[in-house]
Amino acid sequence: MAKIKAVCISSVRGPKSRVEAINLIKDLGVENDYHAKGGLRQVSLLANESIQKQIAKGIRLEDGAFGENIITEGIELTKLAIGQKLQVGETELEITKIGKECVERCIIYHQTGDCIMPREGVFAKVLKGSKVKAGDVIQ
Repeated sequence: MAKIKAVCISSVRGPKSRVEAINLIKDLGVENDYHAKGGLRQVSLLANESIQKQIAKGIRLEDGAFGENIITEGIELTKLAIGQKLQVGETELEITKIGKECVERCIIYHQTGDCIMPREGVFAKVLKGSKVKAGDVIQ
């Protein structure tokens, strides 16, 4: 079963902090998040399985270290197709982008020689918004 492991937010660019819940707003993104500006990258998702591979390299990571809004478990995000829809409670997301070009090399890249966001980060737009939190099921 696919579910949300954690949700994260930040009012500034860069790593995000884990919070209890986030409010997703249609056509905008995560309420009060730096990236809530509409467009194709309204919400960022990253699989916990991907994060664990980086931790296995000996790096300590907090939830949100890659700037992700939603950390998932039990779903292969990179296997999703552009246009595919995800349902989380009342929220509906549409996958818009797989991977991204990093503006500059992050601290994680400098520590490990690699960053997973360009390959494994997934982005979505909000088709229908509501609050989501850790433990919510992803369909």
